[in-house]
Amino acid sequence: MMLALVISAAVFGAAVLRGLTGFGFALAAVPAMSFVVSPARAVCIAIVLQCLVGLRDVVTMRALLDRNALGLLSIGALLGTPLGILALTQLSADAMRVVLALVVGAGLIALIARVELAPGRGPALGAGVLSGLFSGLAAMPGPPAIAYFLGRAAPAVTTRASLMVFFFLTSLMALPGLILADRLDTDTTLLAASAFPALLLGTWIGGRAFARMGEGTYRTAAIALLALTAVATGLKGVAAFI
Repeated sequence: MMLALVISAAVFGAAVLRGLTGFGFALAAVPAMSFVVSPARAVCIAIVLQCLVGLRDVVTMRALLDRNALGLLSIGALLGTPLGILALTQLSADAMRVVLALVVGAGLIALIARVELAPGRGPALGAGVLSGLFSGLAAMPGPPAIAYFLGRAAPAVTTRASLMVFFFLTSLMALPGLILADRLDTDTTLLAASAFPALLLGTWIGGRAFARMGEGTYRTAAIALLALTAVATGLKGVAAFI
């Protein structure tokens, strides 16, 4: 019972961030849950929760989604994930974390400079491939997709909704691998189910805060969280070489 309560508390805090920006759930939830369960189990719980809540998001946010971009990003992610896994078998995970941090950093510079992406399928497919690559390398599909939507200067409500559903889709892509690897045992599934109400409540509270945000405030918050992702990833990789 105590373990379930601690997991739910970690999920709730991360869900508020998710409701506010549309991303950052796994970034916040996995390290917090890793204090009481193994990192591998924490990742599994986060993936199961994103699959569960994503079903609701697709229904409730369907009118807000950039469906064309989502489709292209998902196709790119399917192509990029095997490449990321292949690269991970050839290079150390820590070295790749440093590379990923540098790539995200370059994207941040472009966002801060307000470099806008050209219209067309190319940027969306490219961002999708990078998302899959990041997912295969470090279970981090988010940064390229976030940078893509911010780089298109899409409305905040569209960006937030589309990112939520994109992470649902990437979680669905990861689910068969977890099942084949026998990672989804009964205890893990029950912990995820027990934390689901906390995820819904936290997302709702974050959503209420999002409703009070302006476009500029949302962009600033999203870029700040993306920068935090780059710094945390880079430090984790560099620490292994010190």
